[in-house]
Amino acid sequence: QVQLVESGGGLVQPGGSLTLSCAASGLPASAYTMSWYRQAPGKERDLVAKITQAARSPIYADSVKGRFTISRDNAKNTVYLQMNSLKVEDTAVYYCNAARTIYNYWGQGTQVTVSS
Repeated sequence: QVQLVESGGGLVQPGGSLTLSCAASGLPASAYTMSWYRQAPGKERDLVAKITQAARSPIYADSVKGRFTISRDNAKNTVYLQMNSLKVEDTAVYYCNAARTIYNYWGQGTQVTVSS
């Protein structure tokens, strides 16, 4: 059974940092493109960052470039999202995604709230 379990969300002040983790089980994360998406209330789920199997040239949404960093540790079957200089508009539920050919898996999400 495939599971993606996100952790690391929480409440942080503007300008603060958080690191999200996505632990994968039931699949070799190294064989999948791993991504982070986010969904704010009343909005669509949007791509935040994506990293391929080879971990070369990650892709970032324009709104997070220079502030967020996606990385993967294949030995731990885990993907991370380091978020710095957080803004109020980064508030959302963050979801981990694993994709490969016809296979597409989602985690349950972790809430990130940026507020003073």
